[in-house]
Amino acid sequence: MDTLAILIPCYNEGKTIRKVVTDCKHATAEIAHTSIYVYDNNSTDNTTSEATAAGAIIRHEYQQGKGNVIRRMFRDIEARCYVMIDGDDTYPAEDIPTMVKMVLEQNTDMVVGDRLSSSYFEENKRPFHNMGNILVRKSINLFFKNDIKDIMTGYRAFSYQFVKSYPVLSRGFEIETEMSILAIENNMSIKNHVIEYRDRPADSFSKLNTYSDGLKVLRRIVSLFKDYRPLQFFGLISTLLIIIAAALFFPNVWIPYLHTGLVPKMPTLVVCGFLLMTGIILYSSGLILDSIVKKEQREFEFRLVQIKQFYNNQNRS
Repeated sequence: MDTLAILIPCYNEGKTIRKVVTDCKHATAEIAHTSIYVYDNNSTDNTTSEATAAGAIIRHEYQQGKGNVIRRMFRDIEARCYVMIDGDDTYPAEDIPTMVKMVLEQNTDMVVGDRLSSSYFEENKRPFHNMGNILVRKSINLFFKNDIKDIMTGYRAFSYQFVKSYPVLSRGFEIETEMSILAIENNMSIKNHVIEYRDRPADSFSKLNTYSDGLKVLRRIVSLFKDYRPLQFFGLISTLLIIIAAALFFPNVWIPYLHTGLVPKMPTLVVCGFLLMTGIILYSSGLILDSIVKKEQREFEFRLVQIKQFYNNQNRS
């Protein structure tokens, strides 16, 4: 088992990958048993040849999408600590030893390379990316109440327990959001580490589409809120429906009935009844799903114990 595995997902990063691998090698020269893995995701340029020349271990993932690449990485590689870094030379490799120390010595499950607290907004030349990062961070803070400073960063360090217990479901750039929420909801140890971000070189281009990928991320946040907080999710919809039913019922049905003894707007009464019934059903569904989620959380804790036992056995052997 490696002490440290540096994971670099790549798609057409031929202009920068050699420098990233070289910087990672220099930064981790004093960490014994370090391996640098470049996972190529169907690149059409010279990414693999440049990474090979720099001394990286090359592997391939043929299903397109960053989430698919990370799923393959996490399944394949065994290490005491993992560092994920992009191949676009926007993150400083010299922070790796500090992040590794936080995992191995402080029992941190995920260290987040925080760009937003330093130079990101000055360096990044894509204003809608800036807005998107702020929107995602505020959305997750609203729904999940957390202290993660940079949700979308691709620079993170992970413990063995996190990597081997994390079920990767996203296929694309929603992956960072998904792993952040999983760590929050399962009460895993998360720490922020401020890094100095630098923008891509002039002839290097981001694969992230501001609008389509941004919408995917926001949809994923809503979906995960439903999955992890079903009582709150369905409770909010239920409350809204009951409020609408009440707003229609009292002025249009109840008050005229008190004055005349008649129901002048029977269709409104029927609509109110359906809204009330739907609200009650949704709230009941939220209660049932909330019990299932709590059961799954207990099972997740049991899986963590099993993974920890396997990890200890591997280190002793």
